[in-house]
Parts: sequence; structure tokens; C-alpha cells
Amino acid sequence: MVPITTGVNVPHISGKQILDYEFALPPLPVQQRIAGILSAYDELIENSQRRIKILESMARGLYREWFVHFRFPGHEHHPRVGSSLGETPKGWKMRKLGDVVELNYGKALKKEDRRDGDYPVFGSSGVVGTHDTALVKGPGVIVGRKGNVGSVFWCDEDFFVIDTAYFVTSSLPLRFLYYVLPALNFINSDAAVPGLSRNQAYTLELLVPPASLLEKFCELAGTFERQASTLQRQIQNLRRTRDLLLPRLLSGQVAVHALSGAISDSPAGPPQ
Repeated sequence: MVPITTGVNVPHISGKQILDYEFALPPLPVQQRIAGILSAYDELIENSQRRIKILESMARGLYREWFVHFRFPGHEHHPRVGSSLGETPKGWKMRKLGDVVELNYGKALKKEDRRDGDYPVFGSSGVVGTHDTALVKGPGVIVGRKGNVGSVFWCDEDFFVIDTAYFVTSSLPLRFLYYVLPALNFINSDAAVPGLSRNQAYTLELLVPPASLLEKFCELAGTFERQASTLQRQIQNLRRTRDLLLPRLLSGQVAVHALSGAISDSPAGPPQ
């Protein structure tokens, strides 16, 4: 492509230059077949996204059923006792968050200092990039500290956390805490830039079920989450393949007819 930018101090391109730019297009029937191939990828991605939402909803529903409504296996014959939350199952313990959880500070890592790698970088809004070094061994739970206060994220693999978020360590299963923490009343400690105070967070109370019930829950919820993670990886592969395929199809480097049936044969798309 021949560069057509102009301007001495600040290079730019005018609207007329864009409209006058000429480029080759394949015949209309080929364009339509290419559009059909790309639509098939998009449909696979959308189907996987819908399945992920269903799996996440099932895991959240299981948590609410067992630990909010107390309809866990065997609840019909389990006695209740009075507590600050009303009647709760006997044997469940009310604990201060600070007694069972530690919110650990992330580490400053400016965008320009990140080196593309295999490890996701988390901030208070979720994944903000990648790095070639991990700070925390996964799986783990990340909690927003600055900006998006109290946001909670899960990561299956080793990861890096920047200083706008905490990462969680605990004597309780992290999978259980991933569903508990969003329900806690975290308070902003800074009016200008919202921030989560660890001291305030540590005073919050949570109801801790017996270890045997937590183990059963984590086993079931983990099954849903692992299926969702597998689908998420398939989505990434589909997007990467689709984006690589488009210029090859338009240039004729890959023949349209050669892809017949290839998309449906593999969740990752046709071979490279």
C-alpha cells in the first residue's frame, strides 16, 4: 500500500483522499461467499458466548441456592439457629472477613513497561493486557481497589495484578469467595478517586459453611467454570483464525471453495 498521508508537522489524511483511494475487490459472488464464511465464525463465537453465560448463571444460581437460601443438600433435616442474619443453619460460623481473607496489593506496572507474554494483567476493570512475568500463581481471585471498587474477577492461570486491584489469599476455597465477595458491602474510601479500604473490608462479616459442603460446592461450580474457560479459549482461537483468514480470502491467497465444511469440522476453524 502506498502511503498517502500529508502534513508537515502532524501527518494526516483528508476525507477526499480516503474516498479517492482505489483497491481491488473480488467479484460479488466471491464477496458473498467470504461474508458467509465470516458469518459462520461469528455465529460460532456467539453460540459459545451464550453457553458461557448459561454456565456462569448456573454456578451463581447454585451459590444462591445453597448459601443464600440455604437449600443445600440435606437442608430439610438440618436445624437452624438465630444469628445477625436471621435464622441460619446450625454449625455455620459468622466470621470477620479479615479473619479468613487477606487482600494483597498488586504491583505498579505501567502500560509502556508491559512486555507482551502469556500472563494476563488484571486491574480493577479486569484484564488490561498481558505480560511476560506473573506476579501471582493461579488460580486466583482479583478485587478492584481503585476506580471500579469491589469488582471481582477469577483467573484460572498465573497472572499479574497492577496496583489498582488486590489479589486474594485465604484459608477458605477461592472458588467460594469468588461468589461471596461481590455480595459484600465494600465502601468507597476516597470521594475523588473511588478506593476500597482494606480496614473497612476486613470488618465485614460473612457466613462460613462447613468444609464438607464447601468442597461439594467447589467441585460442582468448578465443573461449570472449567467448561466456560474451555469455551473462552475456543472463542479466542476462532477470533484469531477469522482475523487471519479475512485478508487471505480477499487477496485470493486462500481459495474460498477450499474452506467448504472446514469451519464446522473444528471449533478452532480451518487449518492454517
